[in-house]
Amino acid sequence: MRSCRRETGAVAVEMALVLPLLLFILCGIIDLGRAFNTQIQLSQAAREGARLVAMQSPSDVVARVQQAAPGLTNPAPTVRVDFLDASNNPVVGATDCTSANVVNARVTVTVAFSWITGISGLARLFGPGTFPNPTQENAIGVMQCSRLN
Repeated sequence: MRSCRRETGAVAVEMALVLPLLLFILCGIIDLGRAFNTQIQLSQAAREGARLVAMQSPSDVVARVQQAAPGLTNPAPTVRVDFLDASNNPVVGATDCTSANVVNARVTVTVAFSWITGISGLARLFGPGTFPNPTQENAIGVMQCSRLN
């Protein structure tokens, strides 16, 4: 019995040493899962926006993007629409897919992702800029313009 009593203090010390590392790993898993989910939603929203712009008018693209990514509301994502030529260079002055030299429509969706578990603060131990808070996440959707307009 005496050896068990002596080991009780050692177990508490070991737990005190290991618990912060385990909590750091758990917080990292939670926040990286959220970041991955945000990226998936952004990709889906960018594809939906590009599909709308390629098939119809770009006037409703912001509403379509927000509808495709309902979880990204605070802050709302920013949407940029570009029209590209055959070399994927932006066509200056193009307003829709019927403009001259336009082949593709590109929609870029950007949102500020905030880390909630404090991992960004702890990650500063590994160097500045490892996990800036907030982090800008973006996704790009490109669709070939439909000439059915």
